[in-house]
Amino acid sequence: MTLLDQTQLPVREVYTECRDAQAISDAVKRLIVRGAPAIGVAGAYGMVAAAQWVPNGADFMTGLEAAAEYLNSARPTAVNLSWATTRVLKRAQRTISGDCDEIRKVMLEEAQAIHAEDRSLCQSIGEHAVDLISRCRGVLTHCNAGALATTGIGTATAGMYLARSMGHEFCVYCDETRPLLQGSRLTAWELSRAGIEAVVLADGAAGSLLREGKVQLVITGADRIAVNGDAANKIGTYSLAVLARRHGVPFYIAAPYSTFDLSIADGSAIPIEHRSAQELRQILGQPTAPKDIRAYNPAFDVTPAELITAIITDRGIISPVRPEQIKRVLAQEGPARERCQE
Repeated sequence: MTLLDQTQLPVREVYTECRDAQAISDAVKRLIVRGAPAIGVAGAYGMVAAAQWVPNGADFMTGLEAAAEYLNSARPTAVNLSWATTRVLKRAQRTISGDCDEIRKVMLEEAQAIHAEDRSLCQSIGEHAVDLISRCRGVLTHCNAGALATTGIGTATAGMYLARSMGHEFCVYCDETRPLLQGSRLTAWELSRAGIEAVVLADGAAGSLLREGKVQLVITGADRIAVNGDAANKIGTYSLAVLARRHGVPFYIAAPYSTFDLSIADGSAIPIEHRSAQELRQILGQPTAPKDIRAYNPAFDVTPAELITAIITDRGIISPVRPEQIKRVLAQEGPARERCQE
């Protein structure tokens, strides 16, 4: 599996080869690959890679189960990772023949299906979002929920790409997204390469930008969404939603059906990953705080459903964001969902 090393952007475009589950897990942990849909696809292929190293025999399936658990531990907040590994594992478990080589073959087929489905889901999200984007001259986003976070045209950016292809001119304001600068390093980079006007701002400047009336819509991605619509996303998203509400600007989440975790009632049950203090004590390797100072560094926060205007999914737009609306929209059948429910 070949991955673009996103830790090197925007300075260098470097690709890394991952040939086993350990390498893929490491790439997910170190953010070489990031974004909920993208790490889901990586996890699916991680299962395929793991299967090549599990010996044939009676314990083959046990080895696959251990591989899924190992891969899932790489990043606990984004549900797409466990969703994808579980889907590949279940496909293996349904293989009646029990032949290990046949199981490896169907696992690869399932991973490829997840990969293709991700591109399709992004396109569908974009088709539901494009009208909203086309009404705006200014859009504010946080972190990176773009093409780099998926294998398609992104989630939060999907409507932007389609609106631009239709000739609509607009500006996307990109929060820099401390501490790892995914907004300035990644979102601004990919949008500007696509010919979309992008402006980088410090996270703390978002309130002033909204107050000046330069933004008509705020849109972000999500890493996990609970039954009631509470959504976990990159740290700082909650603050942005509060600011948007204060200034009367609609706040949207864009995510595929695979990001919904219908096993949890609300955001309080979403596991929040805490990362190294060193990430917060420096910027691009340069110290910005005392060497041994303690740091509070959650990678994600949870935005309450009450602050979300709507959730834009591949199935449609969920508005208002309430459990019954979420279930109604997600219940709409499609080829991808039918495969998942087999």
